[in-house]
Amino acid sequence: MTLLIVGNLFAGLALLVLGAESLVRGAAQLARRMGISPLVIGLTVVAFGTSAPEAAVSIKASLSGSGDIAVGNVIGSNIANILLILGLSALIAPLKVARQLIRLDVPIMILAGLLSFALAWNGRISRLDGSLLLACLLGYTVFLVIAGKREKQPPETDEFATQFGAPSTTARFGWLFHLLLIAIGAGLLITGSNLLVEGAVALARALGLSELIIGLTVVAVGTSLPELATSLLAVYRGERDIAVGNVVGSCIFNLLLVLGASALVASDGLSISPNALAFDFPVMLAAFVACLPIFLSGYSIRRWEGLLFFGYYLAYTLHLAMFSSGLPVIELFRHAMSRYVLPLTAITLAVIFLRAWKHQR
Repeated sequence: MTLLIVGNLFAGLALLVLGAESLVRGAAQLARRMGISPLVIGLTVVAFGTSAPEAAVSIKASLSGSGDIAVGNVIGSNIANILLILGLSALIAPLKVARQLIRLDVPIMILAGLLSFALAWNGRISRLDGSLLLACLLGYTVFLVIAGKREKQPPETDEFATQFGAPSTTARFGWLFHLLLIAIGAGLLITGSNLLVEGAVALARALGLSELIIGLTVVAVGTSLPELATSLLAVYRGERDIAVGNVVGSCIFNLLLVLGASALVASDGLSISPNALAFDFPVMLAAFVACLPIFLSGYSIRRWEGLLFFGYYLAYTLHLAMFSSGLPVIELFRHAMSRYVLPLTAITLAVIFLRAWKHQR
């Protein structure tokens, strides 16, 4: 593995993070100058911005014929969002969960995951399937905008203004500056995605790993850095409900926007690896479903639950490492997880859910 490959990976990741930040700030401030409410901006522009690295990388990989990186990036990013980012955030401080997330966004996240899994079941997500996912995203976004306009948010709770600052109304050519930020952000995202995809493909070849494994790990964690930074910063500032909403919204956008757009631009749709269907997709769906009982219990994510999430992410990563290296101990690991760890976790989550359900009634 040469220094050039490592340099491409780190340079690509850095440009993706900077590009997403520039794009979000420019688009959000421009939207505010146009009179769009902060809540609607948060539900749409900011949610899209944190998923922009995943979109840039997966679309580039899809156009380059590296479909496994595109699919692995989406699945791996969602697994990292739930297990790694929420796990680390909750370990720092218990997280608050808004009731709307449990009533609306988490069920939509689960449905989006099930829909993607169903479309991929035949081993391919076609262009028509991609169009369906994008249509679902459009409907979801329109619903959020309509619901957001109905809700009035007092200025003192304007979380967007706290995070990004109010736009200057006195600057004569302020809108030109915001357009420039958007253009710079888009350019950085394109350049960063090119470098990251080239570096990931070269890394997979140098280490003898499949592109799916690289997409699920290196690329997925790298493109999830904006979500990680946003969530950890929100926890540090005491805005612990933003951390959870940011992750759930990003998962929905990853499935509907990133996976849909990647399938649409591919010449023959996206080919889905049997390994992804047999293992990685189910892991992602299990992480989604686990959110319901944990979120419903006290409308929070406690430290021990964050440790549970983080522990499962380490176990998932360890499984990928053993699988890719062909170590014989992987069978013992799978046996321990399937016979003991997973059943005990399922029972624990079921008990938590039943107690929370009885409390709600």
